[in-house]
Amino acid sequence: MTSDEANFATNAAFTAVLNLFRDSNIRLPRISELANPATIPSDIRSALADIDPDAPHPLNLFRVHWYNDETRAGLAPLPGHLVLPPELTGVRAKIVVALGNRFPMVAAHKVLAAYGCLVPRLVTGTFDPARHRSVWPSTGNYCRGGVAIARILGCRGVAVLPEGMSRERFDWLEAWVGNLSDIVRTPGSESNVKEIYDACAVLAKEPDNVILNQFGEFGNYIIHRLVTGPALAHLAREAGGGGLTPHAFVAASGSGGTLAAGDHLKAALGTETCVVEALECPTLLYNGYGEHNIQGIGDKHVPLIHNVMNMDYATAVSDAASDSLLVLFNTETGRDYLARRRGVPQELLDALGNLGISSIANIVAAIKMARYKGLGENDAVLTIATDGAVMYGSECEHIVETRFNRRFDAEDAAETFGRFILGAATDHLIELTRLDRERMFNLGYYTWVEQQGVSLADFDARRDQTFWNGLLDQAAEWDMRIDEVNRLTGLSG
Repeated sequence: MTSDEANFATNAAFTAVLNLFRDSNIRLPRISELANPATIPSDIRSALADIDPDAPHPLNLFRVHWYNDETRAGLAPLPGHLVLPPELTGVRAKIVVALGNRFPMVAAHKVLAAYGCLVPRLVTGTFDPARHRSVWPSTGNYCRGGVAIARILGCRGVAVLPEGMSRERFDWLEAWVGNLSDIVRTPGSESNVKEIYDACAVLAKEPDNVILNQFGEFGNYIIHRLVTGPALAHLAREAGGGGLTPHAFVAASGSGGTLAAGDHLKAALGTETCVVEALECPTLLYNGYGEHNIQGIGDKHVPLIHNVMNMDYATAVSDAASDSLLVLFNTETGRDYLARRRGVPQELLDALGNLGISSIANIVAAIKMARYKGLGENDAVLTIATDGAVMYGSECEHIVETRFNRRFDAEDAAETFGRFILGAATDHLIELTRLDRERMFNLGYYTWVEQQGVSLADFDARRDQTFWNGLLDQAAEWDMRIDEVNRLTGLSG
């Protein structure tokens, strides 16, 4: 027995993990396997052929990566993606969009972040599945990913999210949680992150509640930099048959986790990173505030795990754009206009359902970046589709009712395309100076030091890129622990 095993043997939480995983036949994938699914053992890949990607089955942990095929049941040679042509975007550069709805259980990439936040606690004996409840504060998909990962791993999961989120999110949660009391609805919608924090502060008073705050969990940053980053780099090299020059990665601020992929791309390919927010609540751009409907973007604060000092651009997109384009992309009238008047190929029209509200906002921001930089036909801007339109059926109906007076016709389709695609200009976009980055960084003080109790030294350490690069060392430790758990449970193959 190694010294680590001897220490673990006296750790009740770790013993509970081993017993649970052994009894439930749970084997954990390494972070490195999620980054390169071709290294997943062949026996597991064969067994996955018989597993429903939406089932709470332990083997679906080995699908928490970017390389699932269109059925989400098999592996694809490239991450699922769309290459958006000028007919749809109005710019010469290609917009390359990685598809988050290929992920299992939740059809959104936030399930990857949830894995990166809970599993390190389990394999280091700091989370006891027999006693602790995992609490997942979110504005949408992260809490669904957390509930899914927790259920598969035999842990209780609690979703904390604004009551104004889409009906489909709550329908999904009600089907997955063990008890409806494990869905905590907070006041407001996208812009009400402080209310989520307040609810978690109350929950944290119970010692058995473990708050896995995506905005402050560095596991979220680490797993996206090590898994999402290389997947996007692979796309940058191969998408569209290769030959494209990647210039920028564009993603909404959200929790700041997905933006970690930009740190990898910058180091590997020399790209620049553009952070996106809602124009109705432009916290980074203008120290602003407000309400919006770009579901998946929390704001009025700067996440602790957002590496602000490594950003190159910031831009804002109105929810009028993402709302209206959701209708354009997902109605017969809208698609008929795109085919008839804009010449968008049928194959791409059929694929537009892969794009949810925040995905569309990312695409509009990518168009703005392509225009600002004057990119040509052999250039590319990379972005993420966090989820698909399936999560927004009720929102689409509501948008038609409120923005289009209950009827979306051909004239509305033309106006929507002209205003929000052809009219996506370079306004509300800044190329960041050192002073801009310092200003944005400093905004985080009020949330994290004054409200959440982070020490000033720990807060300021994040100014230096050596801090962020040093975080990656933890992943090797996690993989070692994962191997140890799999071995001790007898499931290492």
